[in-house]
Amino acid sequence: MTSDSINNQKYLFPKYSGNNESLFILLNRTSEIICKWFSDADKLGPIPIDSKFECSVPGEYGKSVDVLFSEIESLIYSSFNPVHPGSLAHLDPPPLIISILGDLIAAGLNNNLLAHELSPSISILEETICKWFSIKLGFSNLAGGVAASGGTLSNLNALVAARNSAGLETDPKAVYVISEEAHSSFEKCNRIMGLGKNNLIKVKTDKDGCMDMIELKKTIDKCSNDGKKIFAIVATLGTTVRGAIDPIDKISRICNERNIWLHIDGSIGGIFSITNLSINRINNVDLANSITINPQKILGITKTSSILIVSNIEILKNTFSTGLPYVSTENDLLNRGELGIQGSRPAEIIKLWLGLRFLGMRGIENVLNSSIERRILFENNLDTAKYDIYSGPLHIISFIPKGMNKNESDLWTLNKRINLMKNHFMISRPLFKNRYYLRAVFGNYNTSESHVNDLLKLLN
Repeated sequence: MTSDSINNQKYLFPKYSGNNESLFILLNRTSEIICKWFSDADKLGPIPIDSKFECSVPGEYGKSVDVLFSEIESLIYSSFNPVHPGSLAHLDPPPLIISILGDLIAAGLNNNLLAHELSPSISILEETICKWFSIKLGFSNLAGGVAASGGTLSNLNALVAARNSAGLETDPKAVYVISEEAHSSFEKCNRIMGLGKNNLIKVKTDKDGCMDMIELKKTIDKCSNDGKKIFAIVATLGTTVRGAIDPIDKISRICNERNIWLHIDGSIGGIFSITNLSINRINNVDLANSITINPQKILGITKTSSILIVSNIEILKNTFSTGLPYVSTENDLLNRGELGIQGSRPAEIIKLWLGLRFLGMRGIENVLNSSIERRILFENNLDTAKYDIYSGPLHIISFIPKGMNKNESDLWTLNKRINLMKNHFMISRPLFKNRYYLRAVFGNYNTSESHVNDLLKLLN
């Protein structure tokens, strides 16, 4: 055994007695590196221009913590830095500080949300927070939910529950409907559920990027004529490219008439629905059977943080419960690993709970409203004679130069993005309807009015 391996023995696991000084030293050392990286963001930019990180694989013997910390520092300084005010490319805001602590606590506890006996206090915490969201969204006392590692899993949980509720688990004619601007992950959900391409039906959107109601009715009628059975219609509350919101009230009426499950993919905009902010179309989510919300995308809850809320929690139980014969369970307690696809789950709900408690409703509304204000400032000052602009009522905006053909605009967006990156502004270049656009997401709380104006100078 090497000297490094012998020295590492004191760092193996937390001790069940004593002061755990070794853990304390490592946590402090790690915190110092991360805090310095945050502070260095201003001069380094959103992403490293020249990454020097090289991944070393495990050897026969373990390495010393000094060697590992050298590699940790290289890893961190070669990473995307969301705290930089020019980080405007994606739905990845700076982490809320209190949420970072939540991640630390979750890792330290290492409790498993699979079963109540493995996470007694956190199971209560998750149930309570999901019930709080249900009430804030306007659902009845029958509602509840479950956390999952990302919006794709939350949406998948909802779709599996919808198909099960309709009694179409193995029916090859089972289909579901989304808009053509819905998130691409639904195609992944389709494959996981064992459905073919023809089982996922896309409805055209209108000029504002919202699901077209005339087209939706035509689609439903065609499905009926073709013998297809719709088990869910998915409304999007905040599309990826422009933040458009589908007309939930109108879709709900159609679903009620046809006895079809309405799911809302609110991964981007669902969090706005718990507030009193005056935003067109964020209301009426309580008309749905289920909704996905991803607080990680704007509130800064550290990844991952997604929850699925359903109008009747019994549907999740009936869909996913198989029994856990290897776990001791009291009759009146629910093992929350039986409310979704994931069995073992980390205590991610701690991060969300702490973040919500720290912000309060006023703080939540401040974070959300400021993001919209930044988008409005940018949109109102972007040269409309020069650009075609695509946006909705939220904090996302895409644009493309006027008068260019596809090849010209594709090249322009590529070069402009590179140029902006050199000036420490990171915006994205999504492919939308077979053409590249530039997109800015204004959910970064560190982005000030002066930063927005600097970005405009580089574009106008």
